[in-house]
Amino acid sequence: GPIANFILAIAIFTVVFAGAGRMDILPRVGAVSPGSAAEAAGIRQDDLILSIEGRSIASFVDIMRVVSTRADLPTTVSVERDGKPIDLVATPRAFEEKSRFGVQKRGLLGIQASRDPKDRVLRHFSPIAAFTAGVSETWFIVERTGVFVAGLFSGRESASQLGGPLRVAQISGEVAEVGFLALVNLAALLSVSIGLLNLMPIPMLDGGHLAFYAAEAIRGRPLSDRAQDIGFRIGMAIVLALMIVSTWNDITHLASL
Repeated sequence: GPIANFILAIAIFTVVFAGAGRMDILPRVGAVSPGSAAEAAGIRQDDLILSIEGRSIASFVDIMRVVSTRADLPTTVSVERDGKPIDLVATPRAFEEKSRFGVQKRGLLGIQASRDPKDRVLRHFSPIAAFTAGVSETWFIVERTGVFVAGLFSGRESASQLGGPLRVAQISGEVAEVGFLALVNLAALLSVSIGLLNLMPIPMLDGGHLAFYAAEAIRGRPLSDRAQDIGFRIGMAIVLALMIVSTWNDITHLASL
């Protein structure tokens, strides 16, 4: 089940990248906002960002993806300035953005992309490169979801960002207006999300069955029927609680529009 979800997402991204390519904006700083985290760190206009926290940066979108998960966390930013690499430390500031899709909390450096047409590149992919990019895109979604879930337990993220069927339907309608490719990309994202949900170690889900198998392997014998029954009851309660919370979030979000 979950593996099929991940394979579908990789296949969708691969076809999109191989067929349509991808428009990238080079990670060159076009402007630095006064009083921002970037200004405090010493980032300057025309700096080319090479990596953030050791992760290679190929486009301006990569900057937003990495920084959005590091609100209020010291972050190493490597830039190229006058042909020389420089390591700086910035602390992205937490920012809550309310959009038609809900309230999202993310980190901001306070920089703008370059407006130079030379810094806009349409990347074309060979089939192998498209597959590699598809795997990378799928892994990013997995990683970002993991960071969000960890943030929920640590209190850095809010449960109000959880959405259910109503939110998915609304977002699908909004994305469909953007274009077919955007809708296809959304389908890939939802496929990964469903796969990850099924892998959660909650009885009733595939991840719960894997947890039972792991316990059996460690103990050398399966769990008792009573233990499994209790586990399934707890799993049912957790799933129902998630459904109630996500549906309530959907209703309050739609009511606020």
